[in-house]
Amino acid sequence: FLIIISQLGTMSSSHLDLSGCKKRKRGERVFRFKNFGENGYPVEFAGCFRENVKALLEFGHLESNLCTTGMPCWSFQLEIHRHPPLHVLLFVVEEPINDASNSIVDRSCNQCQYIGWGNHMICNKKYHFVLPSKESMVAACLNSKGGDSGGSGGSSHHHNKNQVVMDSGNYNKSNIFVESKGHVMHGVFHSNGFGHLVCVNGLETGSDLPGHHILQFWDRLSTALRARKVSLNDTAQKRDMELRLIHGVAYGEPWFGRWGYKFGRGTYCVTQQMHQRALEALRGIPLTLLIHHFCTSNRDLPLIISRYQTLSDHSLTTLGDIFHYMLELKSRLPNETSNMESYNPGILVETTCRWSPKRVEMATRVIVEALKRAQFRWVSRQQVRDAARNYIGDTGLLDFVLKSLGNQIVGNYLVRRSLNPVTKVLEYCLEDISNVFPDHHHHHREGNNNNDKTKYSKYKITRFQLMKDMFYLYKYILKDQNNIICSMNGDGSTNILSAIPLAVRIVLDTKYLIKEYHNDFSSKMELSLEGKFNLCCTIMLKDTTTQSEEGNLVNKSLMMPLPPYECVSINKNATIDELKLEVEKNFKEIYWSLSSLVVESIHNLNTKGTDLALGMVSEVGQKLVFVGRNNTKYNCNDIINSYECLYGSSCSSSINNNIINSTNSNSNSNKESVMDCVCGAKDDDGERRVSCDICETWQHTRCVGIPNSEEVPHVFICTRCEQEIVLLPNSLP
Repeated sequence: FLIIISQLGTMSSSHLDLSGCKKRKRGERVFRFKNFGENGYPVEFAGCFRENVKALLEFGHLESNLCTTGMPCWSFQLEIHRHPPLHVLLFVVEEPINDASNSIVDRSCNQCQYIGWGNHMICNKKYHFVLPSKESMVAACLNSKGGDSGGSGGSSHHHNKNQVVMDSGNYNKSNIFVESKGHVMHGVFHSNGFGHLVCVNGLETGSDLPGHHILQFWDRLSTALRARKVSLNDTAQKRDMELRLIHGVAYGEPWFGRWGYKFGRGTYCVTQQMHQRALEALRGIPLTLLIHHFCTSNRDLPLIISRYQTLSDHSLTTLGDIFHYMLELKSRLPNETSNMESYNPGILVETTCRWSPKRVEMATRVIVEALKRAQFRWVSRQQVRDAARNYIGDTGLLDFVLKSLGNQIVGNYLVRRSLNPVTKVLEYCLEDISNVFPDHHHHHREGNNNNDKTKYSKYKITRFQLMKDMFYLYKYILKDQNNIICSMNGDGSTNILSAIPLAVRIVLDTKYLIKEYHNDFSSKMELSLEGKFNLCCTIMLKDTTTQSEEGNLVNKSLMMPLPPYECVSINKNATIDELKLEVEKNFKEIYWSLSSLVVESIHNLNTKGTDLALGMVSEVGQKLVFVGRNNTKYNCNDIINSYECLYGSSCSSSINNNIINSTNSNSNSNKESVMDCVCGAKDDDGERRVSCDICETWQHTRCVGIPNSEEVPHVFICTRCEQEIVLLPNSLP
C-alpha cells in the first residue's frame, strides 16, 4: 500500500481532480496528524499486519483518478494544526505483484537484498508509504489526467554497465509516481510485515514538516500496523554534514537511533564490531592532542575548541564531548537568522512610523553607546532600557528601537540580540565587525553582573555561528584527510591521528539500519472473546516435482529457507485438517510463489486430520513448522526466483547449491555472475559496482580504484584475469 502525504496548506481536497472518487465510507472525517496511528485512532490495531492494514482502509476514501492501472487507492485527510490551517492528504495505494507483466527484476526488492533479507520469499503485495512534496503531488495529478509526470521510474542504487535497472520503460504511470525521488517521505512494506524507509526529507528540502515529526509519524504508524522489522539506508545530511557521522561521534549512535534504529548491515564488508570500535576511537580522541597538532597549521581550530570549553559548565576533554555539547547547545538556541548577509544597515523606518527617522536614529545611537559602556558584555534588555532612559524619555520609542535592533548593523558594530537559554531573558551585546572575524580576546567568562569591576562574561553564540563552527570541526578533523596527514609530526600520538580517516570511512560505510517492531510472538496464548486462539506457524517447503535442465523430474526433497513465522488464528474446537487449511490460506495470501501450496503434515508431530488442534499442541502458542509442497511443477530457476535475491547472486548460493545437487544437473545455469570483491563482500550491498568482462565477477568500483567522480569504464578486466592474461603467452607452444 502506498501511503502518500501531500502538504496542502490551506488547500482543500477539492483542488485535486477527484471528481470520480466515491463518497467516503465513514464521512468526510479529518484526523489529527500527531495522533494518527495511535491505538484506537482511527481503529483498534489488534490483529496481525495484514489485518491491521485492512482495518485502516475501512476509514479511507476510495479514489479512482490518482492510479489508473488497477492499483486501488484510498485517501485520508490529516490536520497538522488548526491555526493557521494546515492539512495533509494521506493516500494508500495497493501494489500487487503481477505474474504476467512483472519480470523477476521487477518482482524482487533491492532493499531486501542490500539489508541481507535476500532469503525472504517474494510477497504478493507491497505497501508503500509516501509523503510527497508539493511538486510530486502536482505531477501525480497531471499523471492521473494522462500527462507526463516528468519523473523517472524506479530508483536504482547501481550505475553499472550491463546492470538491469528498474527505471526503464517497464514502469507504468502509477509506478512512476510511486518511485518518484521527490517525496518528503517514502516507505514500503511487504505483505509479511518487513519494510523499508526509503527516504525522509525535512525542512531543508522545502517541507513544512521537520524531519523528527516525519519520523514520529512513521514510527507510530509502523508500531500500530504491527510491522516486523524496518530497514533504512541512512544518507541523511545536515548542511553538507553526514548525520550518521556527527551523531555517531556525539552520541555513539545515528540520528535514527532516537527511534530505535540500530546497526543492520555494513557496506564494503564492515561488521558491527568494526563499526562500534570506530565510533569509540573517534569519540575518545583527546582535544588536547588535536590542539597540539593543529596549533601551527590551523589556528582557528584551537580557538573554536577553547570557545566551547569556556561556554560549557562541565569539562570537555574528547572529540565526542565537544560534538555532544554543540548539538545539545544548538537545541537550546533560538531559531534566528544570523548570517551576515541578512543584516540590514540600520533600522528601516516605515512611512507609517509615529516617530521621525531623526528621533529613531538618535535613540539608536544612545542604545549603542550604552552597550559600548558594557565593554562587549551581554546585558539584559531591561538594563539597556534603563541606561537609555537617562537620555530618551519616550519609553515607547525605546521599546520600538530595542525591538528593531536585533541583529542589525549600526556603523562598525553588530547589535546582537539573543534569548538567554537559562533565564529566558532577552540580552543585547555589541560586536565589532570592522574586521572579518570577531576579536576572540573580548570573550571571557561571565562574572557577577552587579560588580562593575568584572571583566569576564560568557560569550553568547547564535545558531548560525555554532553550525559554522561545527562544520569547521567536521571538515578539518573528520573529512579533510590531508589536514590530518600534514599535522603529523612523528611523535607517539601519530598513530591516533592516522586512524581517524579509517575510522571515519568505517562509520560512513555503515548506512543500513534496522528497527525490530514485532518480530516474535508470545509463547503464551490467550483465548479471545470469540473463543479463538493463536498459533505461530511457518512452512518448510519440499518440492517433489523438481525439474532438471534436461526436463527430467527428480523426486528429491528440497528444504528451502523457512519463511518468518505467522500468527494463525483458529477456533478452539478446530481440527488438524482445519488448521492446515488455515495455514495454507495465510501463506497463499502472503507469498507469490505459494499460490498452489498444499500442507501435508506438522514437523515432529504425529497427528490425524480429525484430531483437535488445541489438544495436540502441548504448549499454547508454541511455534509449529508445517511441511508442504507446491502442486505446480517448478524447475530450478522458478524455485530460486521465488526469493528476493536475484538468481545467480551470492546471497542465493546456498539455494542454488541445494537445487543443483538435488537435480544432479551439469548445466551452466548456476554460473551466473557473482559478487566477489577484494574487500570481502559476497553480496550486493547497494554500492556502485563493476563487472569483469572475462570472469563476470562483480566488485566495488571503490575497491578496484575507480573514483566515484569517474564513470565506470566500458571495458573492465579484474586483477585476477589480468594476471592470467600475462601468463598466457608463456604457456603457448
